[in-house]
Amino acid sequence: MSAVILIFISVVLFLVAYVTYGASLAKKWGIDESIKTPAHRLADGVDYVPAKAPVLLGHHFSSIAGAGPIVGPITAAIFGWVPVFLWIIIGSIFFGGVHDMGSLFASVRNDGKSIGEVIHTTIGDKGKKLFAIFAWLTLLLVVAAFTNIVANTFVSVPAAASSSLMFIVLAIIFGYFVYRRGVGLGLGTLIGVVALFACVYLGTLFPISLSREAWMLILLAYIFVASVTPVWILLQPRDYLNSFLLYAMLIGGLVGVVIMRPSMQLAPVTSFSVDKATLFPILFVTVACGAISGFHSLVGSGTTSKQIDSEKDIRLVGYGSMLIEGVLAVIAIVTAGYIGADKFAELLANGGPVNVFSDGLGTFMTSFGMPFAAAKSFTALAISAFALTSLDTATRLARFIFQEFFTSGDEISEKGITNRYASTGITVAVGGGLAFFGWAQIWPLFGSANQLLAALALLALAVWLKEMGKEYKQIIIPMFFMFAVTLAALVQLIFTNRSNYVLLIFAIALFILAIVLIQQSISAFRGENKIQETQK
Repeated sequence: MSAVILIFISVVLFLVAYVTYGASLAKKWGIDESIKTPAHRLADGVDYVPAKAPVLLGHHFSSIAGAGPIVGPITAAIFGWVPVFLWIIIGSIFFGGVHDMGSLFASVRNDGKSIGEVIHTTIGDKGKKLFAIFAWLTLLLVVAAFTNIVANTFVSVPAAASSSLMFIVLAIIFGYFVYRRGVGLGLGTLIGVVALFACVYLGTLFPISLSREAWMLILLAYIFVASVTPVWILLQPRDYLNSFLLYAMLIGGLVGVVIMRPSMQLAPVTSFSVDKATLFPILFVTVACGAISGFHSLVGSGTTSKQIDSEKDIRLVGYGSMLIEGVLAVIAIVTAGYIGADKFAELLANGGPVNVFSDGLGTFMTSFGMPFAAAKSFTALAISAFALTSLDTATRLARFIFQEFFTSGDEISEKGITNRYASTGITVAVGGGLAFFGWAQIWPLFGSANQLLAALALLALAVWLKEMGKEYKQIIIPMFFMFAVTLAALVQLIFTNRSNYVLLIFAIALFILAIVLIQQSISAFRGENKIQETQK
């Protein structure tokens, strides 16, 4: 099978889906550009800041992508490339796209608050509290894991560290001149992108070498600052500029595949059970980003919804970003599939999925004259930049959820522990403690926890859309499927990790949480709950 055909099929299907299914969802849900968004109504210059569609697309895409659409498909390739490819296509169009766009839309209509607040509106305060605890703990795990991942990357690739630090300075300069000095977005982008790639080059000339522990402390200090500063000065511009790294990586990979025309050498399908892992449910919790990921609902209803300039941007940012991520996931499975089982296993053993992807894209880019070493280094650098993006976005999201947990009215209090500095400090302290001690014990649970987040978000969306008198049938099948996947995966984890008491306790707690929220949602569907309105 030609890799060019696979990519061509995926791009065509995604384009058709965006124009047809995405537009259909927008119409049925009543997306209305005449309605003033929270970014304008609640503008505070810190979190609620309107962003132009290209800028917000860059921020959202950078935040949801990270290394997820690369690591997941390549790891799941043990089942063969066909099941992974089919799940990416079907998942992106009918699962992830609906989930991401719906989460963003619901949050925009709920003053930019999280999915937890949507649950509060439709299911009740108990449901909100349970979801908030679960989401916050999941984000702490993301903070802990990505702090380690980024620190390890900076140690092994010192050039990535210096380039990343320069990216941060560049973003601040870009944000200041575009938002405070009136520099046009077009001119600012042109200068910013040139400077961005200059930072990549300068990073190779001036690498910074520090210990893993030192980088972890620096990263924890950075994410604290990034979480409390106004989005226009760092988060928006840095993610926007960083997105051009990913676009360049995507375009380079696509052009390289078209020129090189590799064929898929990996087995189309291997076996239902591989190394004690079964295709169902493991495939569907391993390939999350690139198909459907609960983390996306937190990003969409956390930072992105507070920056939506007009409701007409919801389809582009929510549904469109998911489909672009699907293309990246397809390229990832191609990098695993074209090399054959022996080399795939060798690369996987000596650097993991990121090494497989970097080696593949590096090889593809040699077809138009780029040196292999430079291409592979650029790919690895781009991935590390997005891992850092996911890290600080997760911290900001955890701060929002922490504040909402202790909020009873419409306005988030800035007093006591709900103050953004205190809530961020608690989040960074707990996440940092977990990063230094013991996150690896419960990391195997992350895939199931993340996909359970997706199932719960779909559940909240279904109830909310029904309460609003809008079409919700597109939510039902993805919701039931994701609950079946996650509950089955949790049962497997419980029975295969009985000696890991920390993981065992978390897995059982998540299982019970899901059952309780399902029961409460069924009651809400039947009208048995007294719906608590949190907005007018």
